Amino acid sequence: MGRKMEWAGKANHLAGLPRKTVITAVGTFAKAVAVLLNSTSIHNADTLLNLVRSRPPGVPLITVSNHMSTLDDPVMWGFKGFPTCNAGLQRWVLAAEDICFKNTVLSYFFRLGKCIPITRGGGIYQEHMTEALERLSDGEWLHTFPEGKVCQEDEPIRRLKWGTPSLIARAPVTPIVLPIIHHGFEKVMPENYIFGRRPPVPLWNKDIKIIVGEPIEFDIAKLKQTAIITSRNSSSFSKEGWPPLGALDEVAQRYIYIDISERIRSVMENLRVIVNKPKV
Repeated sequence: MGRKMEWAGKANHLAGLPRKTVITAVGTFAKAVAVLLNSTSIHNADTLLNLVRSRPPGVPLITVSNHMSTLDDPVMWGFKGFPTCNAGLQRWVLAAEDICFKNTVLSYFFRLGKCIPITRGGGIYQEHMTEALERLSDGEWLHTFPEGKVCQEDEPIRRLKWGTPSLIARAPVTPIVLPIIHHGFEKVMPENYIFGRRPPVPLWNKDIKIIVGEPIEFDIAKLKQTAIITSRNSSSFSKEGWPPLGALDEVAQRYIYIDISERIRSVMENLRVIVNKPKV
């Protein structure tokens, strides 16, 4: 559908009323699931709140988290004190095209909810990644699930997809990158509840734990220089015809994406270990 319903995601679409309506409704649902139906605890919430509300003008924010259920977003933003129903402050999020954009009604709804369609397996230069870059260029907040898919097992953070690192490296202004790890959503919305299916509604009386890390700083200029030097003596990657990124050819791009993704994965894994530590 080419830039699938991008017009519906614009803030001025019908004076912003449809967006405000959807985000208020979804935000209310998220609050109900996180605060009323379940017990949600969050560590270091102020760091997230400060970056959402008052980061430097023009500086984009990328939050990254593990992906334990189809409810992670929006319910992870439903904790007490978060402006979940504020359409202006709410995140943009990369959403699976084959799930959230299957038909016109769903496409319109998720567009109003500030979702950007991504084709899983479609590569880092697919059409709507350009749209995500545009939102970052506007200084917006973007959330991604860099593992790429739901995993409900208590396992180490898997190798991250390169979509998020490519956005960090390609953004005109280097985003603030904030890692978040959560645990408990796999109990609220288990994938195999009845006959291998999810429950029709979220489950309740579960404990949800969220840990917000500290911002990860990337010196992109330095990383690019290192990638260029490293790539000169390497021919280990098969090429897919990526366009150059400034002075970075495809091999150099792969090195910088590996570097960024491994650093993020390492921080996320450290947070995962903390969130799973039993209380003494």
